[in-house]
Amino acid sequence: MGKVRIDPMVFWTSLVVIFGATVMLVLNRKVAEPYLDSLMSSITYKMDWSFQFLTIGLFILLIWLAFSRYGKIKLGEGKPEFSNFSWGAMLFTAGMGTSIMYWSMMEPVYYFMGPPFGIEPESSEAAEWAVTYGLFHWGISAWALYAFPTVVIAYSYFVKKTPSLKMSVALSGALGKYANGWLAKLIDVLVIWSLVGGLGTSLGLGVPMMSSVVGEIFGIQESLGLNIVIVICITIIYSASAYLGLHKGIKRLADINVYMALALAIFVFLVGPTLFILSYFSNSFGLMLQNFLFMSFHTDPINKSGFPQGWTVFYWAWFAATAPFLGLFVAKISKGRTIRELITHVLLWGSIGGWIYFMVFGGYTMNLQLNDILPVKDILNEKGGPAAVVEILKSLPLSAIVLPFFLVLGIIFLSTSLDSATYIIAAIATKELRDDQDPARWHRMVWGAMLAVIAVSLMLIGGLRVIQTSAVIVSVPIFIIYLLLIVSLLRWLKKDFPKTEN
Repeated sequence: MGKVRIDPMVFWTSLVVIFGATVMLVLNRKVAEPYLDSLMSSITYKMDWSFQFLTIGLFILLIWLAFSRYGKIKLGEGKPEFSNFSWGAMLFTAGMGTSIMYWSMMEPVYYFMGPPFGIEPESSEAAEWAVTYGLFHWGISAWALYAFPTVVIAYSYFVKKTPSLKMSVALSGALGKYANGWLAKLIDVLVIWSLVGGLGTSLGLGVPMMSSVVGEIFGIQESLGLNIVIVICITIIYSASAYLGLHKGIKRLADINVYMALALAIFVFLVGPTLFILSYFSNSFGLMLQNFLFMSFHTDPINKSGFPQGWTVFYWAWFAATAPFLGLFVAKISKGRTIRELITHVLLWGSIGGWIYFMVFGGYTMNLQLNDILPVKDILNEKGGPAAVVEILKSLPLSAIVLPFFLVLGIIFLSTSLDSATYIIAAIATKELRDDQDPARWHRMVWGAMLAVIAVSLMLIGGLRVIQTSAVIVSVPIFIIYLLLIVSLLRWLKKDFPKTEN
């Protein structure tokens, strides 16, 4: 097996850009924050229609691809490398992180307090839409944004046999002679930046939530020091997992993650108001299916409530910014699958996982709120989301066991996102990577350490939000990358499989 070499241009440029930009953003935080915030809102307001069309357009394109003759194209020779369960577990945990644990409880409460379509806040109609919008945001549309780059990258890697796991290579069908120049390097550096920003968002949500749970279990005061200890624990786990590689580390951790996530959901479903959860989900799911197209294109141009921009468009931009990473990772683990399998599994595994969590945790939380068992919205408004999550968990039977279980699950969820991310950043900054190779171990460790240092430094000076915002701003050039990916794939299919067009 040949030696795996780094791509010095991408490696050093990424390190310098990420380190330099982080330092600059943090040092000028007071100036940068309002500027980035206004830039972000102008993106979500001026580009709302474009993200809406892109998302639904990709979904239609994926369904056509899956069920056309191209759907039978096999990605690489031989049997699939991973079982359906492990494959699904890795793609779900890489895509979701602790975000799903947090938002499945908090998002319905936000919608209950600030519903769409001019509905009266905290009314029974607002309660009907509370879980509906969560199912929509974490369902098929989000996973369509993830699935399309995956298909193009997997096609480039396994069918075109380009021994390189980079976004620029997947765009070579569209970029032509520019696929090896400075533009390609710029695209790869941009993808690494969007990935670091997306992980900043995961850490920004996950660590304070874990910190609140630790504070409750051990009676410790929440503090910056506690947050840093949690980041260090997560770093040790994900670095060890990335070091062990795909089969021994990342796959095993993802399997454990999914078993634990399912166990927690089943427990809450059984000890909670089971019939209400089922009935509420059924109603919410029906509302979502009935209004799917309207919600997909809703921009509220007359009343200008800002709901679609603040939620739907923000989510599509956030998912788009992190999609290149997920595409690169899932492509790497999809050897031996057909295009049809890849599309249907990504859309279904991802959506069903999100729907189960919103059904159980969203339903449980709204039951507490609507029946005055726990004033979730007041806790959220007064003490913040992490504190509300802790109070929801404390309301469960056996909460002394549930809280530590939730803590371990959260740490593993964050680690599964970060180990696959560390692996992929190292792959992007590697010159050539055949399908039987992993990026160099020291290389994976460098990025693991880099992500931890950035996370800790940002926490020390409270700059996580600036990086999160910059990740969404990166979604604008990523939008152009999506269009190039479409051109790239269609050109390749037309050239490689001309007979299928008869």
